[in-house]
Amino acid sequence: MSHSSEATPSQPARPRSTGPARSQIRRRMLPIGIAGAVVLAGVTVHSAFATPSSDGLIAEVYGGGGNSGATYTNDFVELANAGAAPLDMSGYTVQYLSGSPTATSKWQVTTLGGTLAGGGRYLVAEAAGTGGTTALPTPDATGTIAMSGTSGTVALVSGADPLTCLTAADCAADPRVKDLVGYGTAVVHEGSGAAAGASNTDSVARAANLADTDDNAADFTAGAPTPQSSGTDTTPPTSTPPTTTPPTTTPPATARIHDIQGDTRVSPLDGKAVGEVPGIVTGVRSTGSSKGFWMQDPHPDDNPRTSEGIFVFTSSTPTVAVGDSVTVTATVSQYYPGGATAGGQAVTELTKPTVTKVSSGNPLPAPVVLDAKSVPDDFVPSAGGGSIENVPLRPSEYALDLYASLEGMNVQIANTRVVGATDPYSELWVTVKPDQNPTKRGGTLYTGYDQPNSGRLMVQSLIPTATQAFPVANVGDTLTGTTAGPLDYNQFAGTYAIQARTIGAVKSGGLQPEVTDKAKDNQATVATYNVENLAPNNPQSKFDRLATGLVTNLRSPDVVALEEIQDNNGATDDGTVAADKTLNKLVDAIAAAGGPHYQWREIDPVNDKDGGQPGGNIRQAFLFNPDRVSFVDRPGGDSTTAVGITGTGDKTALTVSPGRIAPNDPAWNTSRKPLAGEFTFRGKKLFVIANHFDSKGGDQGIDSRFQPPVRSSEVQRVRQAVIEHDFIEQLEKADPKANVVVLGDLNDYQFSPAVLSLTGNGKVLTDLVNTLPVKERYSYVYEGNSQVLDHILVSPNMKHVEYDVVHINSEFADQTSDHEPQVVRLQP
Repeated sequence: MSHSSEATPSQPARPRSTGPARSQIRRRMLPIGIAGAVVLAGVTVHSAFATPSSDGLIAEVYGGGGNSGATYTNDFVELANAGAAPLDMSGYTVQYLSGSPTATSKWQVTTLGGTLAGGGRYLVAEAAGTGGTTALPTPDATGTIAMSGTSGTVALVSGADPLTCLTAADCAADPRVKDLVGYGTAVVHEGSGAAAGASNTDSVARAANLADTDDNAADFTAGAPTPQSSGTDTTPPTSTPPTTTPPTTTPPATARIHDIQGDTRVSPLDGKAVGEVPGIVTGVRSTGSSKGFWMQDPHPDDNPRTSEGIFVFTSSTPTVAVGDSVTVTATVSQYYPGGATAGGQAVTELTKPTVTKVSSGNPLPAPVVLDAKSVPDDFVPSAGGGSIENVPLRPSEYALDLYASLEGMNVQIANTRVVGATDPYSELWVTVKPDQNPTKRGGTLYTGYDQPNSGRLMVQSLIPTATQAFPVANVGDTLTGTTAGPLDYNQFAGTYAIQARTIGAVKSGGLQPEVTDKAKDNQATVATYNVENLAPNNPQSKFDRLATGLVTNLRSPDVVALEEIQDNNGATDDGTVAADKTLNKLVDAIAAAGGPHYQWREIDPVNDKDGGQPGGNIRQAFLFNPDRVSFVDRPGGDSTTAVGITGTGDKTALTVSPGRIAPNDPAWNTSRKPLAGEFTFRGKKLFVIANHFDSKGGDQGIDSRFQPPVRSSEVQRVRQAVIEHDFIEQLEKADPKANVVVLGDLNDYQFSPAVLSLTGNGKVLTDLVNTLPVKERYSYVYEGNSQVLDHILVSPNMKHVEYDVVHINSEFADQTSDHEPQVVRLQP
């Protein structure tokens, strides 16, 4: 796993509610990508777009929000209605395309809702930057598209599916395009050219009469941004002299919690003051930076879409207690854990509250029971990549909609199986749907992008640790009895989290670490193990436990490919790249544990060029037992020299050993380069390639408000896979009988485009995880999903192989690494 920092959020982000901030990036899931990037020709096309719209138009486009020199903090698209009749916006989206699209470029989508009044304006707020001083007027719709300030294309589209056109002519031919504006040097535009003059300080806008000749260059002019929403007063001034009137204060709106929550994921009262909102306190958070309490209206409405619970953010230790009846006067806010640009969902909160206690000791509203019957099988609706925030919730159809409709409400689970072990942040995951994709050892199997497992829930505790320690549980254990508390959204959950006011007891499922089968004497054993940022300054206990895993659980493999070996001073960034101290310390620990006296080979990377924890210079390395196998040392391999293939048939060899595959290709920017080594076992050659592909950092989560989520990191992994595939294909063409083992942390699933590209759909390599029974196909547990990230793949001619994922880490609360090691026994 590659550790890196997430993108800076567009709003100040409160740290997680319990424990320290995570140091590891979320592993997010992404859409199919295409390797390569061929820039489409920017030829001027006099596009014959459809007859100019008589109602909905794009009136202004601004992509400089939050950039250097900008006044406004956000990008925006302003729509206008040239007609007199109102226009229902629920069937429309605003979509954005890069100004210079490539073959892999995708339109980004923001879903709209509500109504655009005749002659009115409609403001779509997009991503915020780090600059600017002025917020937009309250928008009518919100997205997180980071538009270019100088060049791009915006379209008003009928329907939620992303456009597929990448040229002006193709977009002109798409009947879904109601209006389109290209600005700057955009390839896709209407008419003779794109609208000119867009910058960090200037938008492009239509004239006040909304003239539309289907020629962006003629219809739009640059100027200072003038965002207007449906709530902006556009009444022209009169000649009547101004009169002095005393200032007035709008009284807070009268609302119940269900009025505040509304029937979508965002509040219809966002940003507005509400007065004397009643509720019963159902949970109190007194620690961390997100101090506050949950309250619930004991008198619900009859709409299943509207939640009756809400979080009141007090910022300081709350003075209320569970069972208090209170009224709250506050401001309604949408809080995005991790920031709006992270892609997660928003939590509707009451902020800057004035809390009045009415009475104490009141009974709590009855909890909503979450179980296999009440939670839908389907996880989340699709919006063609756009936001689902403004789409009315369908709690009977989608689990994420059900959880959103219960946000802040008192819920209860009972006798649930643990599918994600207790982590260092006092969290665990359970499933309320025990028959949903169970693994052999009690987890929940992640089988595809469309199967995120709707029954998963995170459990956190509101109980002070001095009163009750958080339960320590492994996968397959049972959280017995009842666990109850408010349901909250947590960006680290991959779903929603129960903030437990009462928490069940753990009943052990008896899970034990595995020990692989003993190899026959004529079998070579090759293993892979991601040792999670191993550095000499790690505790000796970590080295000892890794050694025990290798010697006892993996039975001392002949060759071990290690991932995440750090340099000699770990994360200290002082130019050190050598890792001999790290490897020697591990080798010594293995020998002390009764294992062989391994030798090692690796190539030091260029300082700070291979990604991972800053300063750590992680890399792959080979351990090998010289009593069983020999390493063919062939000089010349270094951090920037590419390994090649020489010879044919049984004379086929690597040009350098060890060597790195195409280390200077952009595919490996800030990522680990594959390490190739040539071994011999009983006189037969064995080519081994150790990998650690680019991480999933930056991808939108499976619980993202954008559905399906964008998996942006996949593009680089696909390119990495194609390069390595071509190298292996060359090796196998030189010697069709070559014994090739490709292994390591590929940071992707067995069904992913990256892995399928690497294997050539099984023609160049066989992914051994697919040879296991379905319920055993996982090497990593994340957010309660048992999934595959680590792989061992072999050339198709290798028929006599025995493969094992050795479960000693990811299913347990006490872990040495977050990955499982794997081993293959083979006869070259």
